[in-house]
Amino acid sequence: MTPLEPPDSHHLMAAQGWLELGNLLEANAELEKIAPRFKAHPLVVIVRWDICAKAEKWDDALPWAESLMKLLPGEPQTWINLSFTLHELDRTPEARDNLLPAVKKFPKHWTIPYNLACYESQLGELGQAKKWLKRAFKIGGARRMRLLALEDPDLQPLWGQI
Repeated sequence: MTPLEPPDSHHLMAAQGWLELGNLLEANAELEKIAPRFKAHPLVVIVRWDICAKAEKWDDALPWAESLMKLLPGEPQTWINLSFTLHELDRTPEARDNLLPAVKKFPKHWTIPYNLACYESQLGELGQAKKWLKRAFKIGGARRMRLLALEDPDLQPLWGQI
């Protein structure tokens, strides 16, 4: 990946700062200052997706997530972001199907089986959900995962069994 150089790198850092502060308008304004040739740079696209996700504008987030899959297929977060976007768009079967290949690609990343557990739970496939949650517990630490799962509304059908 080609690194961004000033002033574009400064605008990207400013956008990330505004995003952390919750000011999505200023974050977006900073990204607009980046040179046109770098608008599709992976780091810029990541922040674009983050802005849409924070704003819960999932229709807008989808093309950014799809772009990231093309730009960074070797990054687990890319797969997670696309699947999460699809889930938030009530396309949970697609979210699950998109994330399944990532299990083998990133076997030590607990978020992947955890999200699969969420999707299966929401699809009413509780046996599959338990299987994925057990795997997430093994990778991410049972205590930590249990606390997370017991607060996740997507896993509510399993709360009595966690």
